[in-house]
Amino acid sequence: MRKTTATPADLARRVRAIPPQPGPREAADTVEAIGTGAVVDATGTTVATDPVTGTDPVTETDTVIAGAGPVGRSEERATVRLREGGPDEPPRYAPEWLELREGADAAARSLDLLDPLRVRLANLPGRAGSVIHDLGCGTGSMGRWLAPRLDGAQHWILHDRDPYLLHFAAVASPRSAADGSRVTVETRRGDVARLTPDALVGASLVTASALLDVLTREEVDTLAAACAGAGCPALLTLSVAGRVELSPADPLDAEITAAFNAHQRRDGLLGPDAVTAACEAFAEHGATVKLHPSAWRLGPDERALTAQWLRGWVGAAVEERPELAERAEVYLADRLAACAAGELDVVVHHSDLLALARPTGGAAS
Repeated sequence: MRKTTATPADLARRVRAIPPQPGPREAADTVEAIGTGAVVDATGTTVATDPVTGTDPVTETDTVIAGAGPVGRSEERATVRLREGGPDEPPRYAPEWLELREGADAAARSLDLLDPLRVRLANLPGRAGSVIHDLGCGTGSMGRWLAPRLDGAQHWILHDRDPYLLHFAAVASPRSAADGSRVTVETRRGDVARLTPDALVGASLVTASALLDVLTREEVDTLAAACAGAGCPALLTLSVAGRVELSPADPLDAEITAAFNAHQRRDGLLGPDAVTAACEAFAEHGATVKLHPSAWRLGPDERALTAQWLRGWVGAAVEERPELAERAEVYLADRLAACAAGELDVVVHHSDLLALARPTGGAAS
């Protein structure tokens, strides 16, 4: 085997860890929903959002979209916390990555949790409509998935640290609910770790996707306490479960999975322990918690997403365990070749959580 004197950062780059990204672009903090699926820039010009424009995302091995793996400097936490950063702070999630995964997310989210949620929303006292806070909203995929599945007027309050993503989310938001009622949006910047019951006054529901696993136990408890204090339910989807199945199997699968899971737990983040921690936190605050699996099932039709996920997954594993680099480089090349040939199937396990806090104001459970 070849010896190497490369640094851990060099080794991670060899398996396509994500390069630093440009700083967030300016966008208005509050944007009216215009009910179109197109995305426009700050000048009103329609912009392309196809993440594969100009390249083949499966075979272009030097291209990795921010959000699919480790980002920027190793000491920075790749979270969706909404703390204010400097003008040069790189965004953690590129809109191209969020768009690429949106279809898989929509197919994975649990429909079984919607019936108990609808019952709770229908029993809210004195409400003409629902006020929904979407935390770490990204480009707004949760709203596009959920709003058309709920009846009644809805006002979505979209939270994210990146004003550019907030812009995407606002202009691509849905216009109508399942029964044709109006859906409106506003955008806010803040810090999800500092949520208080006061911040959620009047909230009917809190939602998030792929959020719990990038929070600490303290932050999850803060979220649970805020929801309990406001008496509103929380629908928290697509938290990583720490289990991946690739077919055909490879002897290195288990080592990459273990290293990736360790990477997810860096700096006190919960990673694959997030759902257990959230269940405990919400239960301690008196909520009834329901869980349902929500796995990505990626086959030949999702090759672009699979390729990006593979690069980020292996890159994070090597960043955690640099001694894997040489074997991981061969492994990744083989996996990408199988993906490009339509010969690779991947199941990435997640969990969806519905926490039904004790309602305030006398609403039924």
